[in-house]
Amino acid sequence: MKLWGGRFTKSTDSATDHFHSSISFDQRMYKEDIEGSIAHAKMLGKQGIIPVEDSIAIQKTLKEILGEIEEGKIEFSEAAEDIHMNIETILTERIGDAGKRLHTGRSRNDQVALDLRMYNKKEIIEIKAMVKELIKVLTDIAEKNTFTIMPGYTHLQKAQPVTLAHHLLAYAEMFKRDYERLSEAYRRTDVMPLGSGALAGTTYPLDREYVCELLGFSAVTLNSMDGVADRDFCIDLLTALSTIMMHLSRFCEEIILWSTNEFKFIELSDAYSTGSSIMPQKKNPDMAELIRGKTGRVYGNLFGLLTTLKGLPLTYNKDMQEDKEAVFGAIDTVKMCLPVFTNMLSTATFLKDNMLHGAKGGFSNATDAADYLTKKGVPFRDSHEILGRLVLYCIEKNCMLEDLTMTELKAISPVFGEDYYEAVTLESCVNGRSLIGGPAPTQTVKVIEINKKWLEENK
Repeated sequence: MKLWGGRFTKSTDSATDHFHSSISFDQRMYKEDIEGSIAHAKMLGKQGIIPVEDSIAIQKTLKEILGEIEEGKIEFSEAAEDIHMNIETILTERIGDAGKRLHTGRSRNDQVALDLRMYNKKEIIEIKAMVKELIKVLTDIAEKNTFTIMPGYTHLQKAQPVTLAHHLLAYAEMFKRDYERLSEAYRRTDVMPLGSGALAGTTYPLDREYVCELLGFSAVTLNSMDGVADRDFCIDLLTALSTIMMHLSRFCEEIILWSTNEFKFIELSDAYSTGSSIMPQKKNPDMAELIRGKTGRVYGNLFGLLTTLKGLPLTYNKDMQEDKEAVFGAIDTVKMCLPVFTNMLSTATFLKDNMLHGAKGGFSNATDAADYLTKKGVPFRDSHEILGRLVLYCIEKNCMLEDLTMTELKAISPVFGEDYYEAVTLESCVNGRSLIGGPAPTQTVKVIEINKKWLEENK
């Protein structure tokens, strides 16, 4: 008989049991469920709501059950529906009426909200550590490449020269923001809902603050209806995870491009590449492609849960059972992708000569040539037009701006002088951009030190 079966005269259909059950996926919250129940039982005994000896027996037995689950000695039952009722059924089988008293003053509605918050908090901490490791790898590679010149792009067209360090540190900034989003998601998850009951609290004199302290939460929820209906904390986490995947996917797209014969900016380790079943020459960036592909899966988890929640009236509705597979799926995907990406990046070889050669093409120094004229007193719009004409002239002659003779330059503008040639070297183009946030090595080194300090402070 179901633990809730007193009002029913017929058993549920076997197909209903299967359709209704969530034990196949929510069993991963067994530890959180037991820890929450131990805290609840301890509080019930302290408050005199149940006999102290029953509270002690419940706590002792729950700890034993936890140990047996982790040793693989317990099989969960689909007939018991979910992790909460599975644990309670096992408990009651072992200690009888004392076990039946555990659920006093709570509902599965606030129980599952508690379990999921506890589970998410644990996972956020682990994912933050993975993001931090990636930021460290980016910072380490950047430190070795502050003078490695490469082309920067807009519209995937060569635009201006930058350095590999500056390029990688752009992603470090993205992942630092991801770390902050995870921290904010943790803050909003770190609120204890137990005591909300089914939706309207309870008449028992629960000590919610005591349970909050036992379980390591920062605060208790202030509205019992919101306490059981809220899944914003899941949306916050899924949003943060989706953004992480978006950043990984953008980076993977560049790695995929860089590893082509057309770019040849990077050589991935054999450990993070695959071959072709028919073409013996192929070395495919499949790990990067898979991460790019799995991004859609995490987006789907976010939009799926948003869609599930959008039409739900207060308070708890069974639709909310769909939250866990979305959250678990996104967490699993991100935790799979982050270490693979970090290791793929840390073992890659950056082909510096090819990057430098790439920066020399596409007139990436044209803006600096225009700035040269502007600094000589030519209005920038006129400088822009002059350089446009020079670029067109170079295209027709199949040469670069730095290849033009002084005679050719002065034929278009008499302002040009011999110092022009130094002004348009790639080194000058990069080194001259020394304002805060620029690619000049002097600024890059400062950012690297800032990142090192950030890594130290976020332990």
